[in-house]
Amino acid sequence: MSRVNPTPAERKFDEGRLMQVLVAPIVSEKATHVADKSNAVTFKVLQDATKPEIKAAVELMFKVEVKGVSVVNTKGKTKRFGRSVGRRDNVRKAYVTLKPGQELNLSGEAA
Repeated sequence: MSRVNPTPAERKFDEGRLMQVLVAPIVSEKATHVADKSNAVTFKVLQDATKPEIKAAVELMFKVEVKGVSVVNTKGKTKRFGRSVGRRDNVRKAYVTLKPGQELNLSGEAA
């Protein structure tokens, strides 16, 4: 018997979609400080990505256990270039907290 609303553990995501959810890692002073302090990694994600999707994508791509996901939507700033007015894109950031003992190496060098 299948339930109408499956729990996140029961729900399966499309692997192709999960590969696209994480756009890029965010490497900044703030992201590094958060990583040192609370074992969390920061990613730029798709605008319509959900927390369960982000969790599943990180676990799939990096083979780590995720404790939790926090998401922040940042509005794009309006900038001027001479007479023309431009606008930066809106950004959705995900702070992915890893379980104790888990480590994620974004620098690309083998540990």
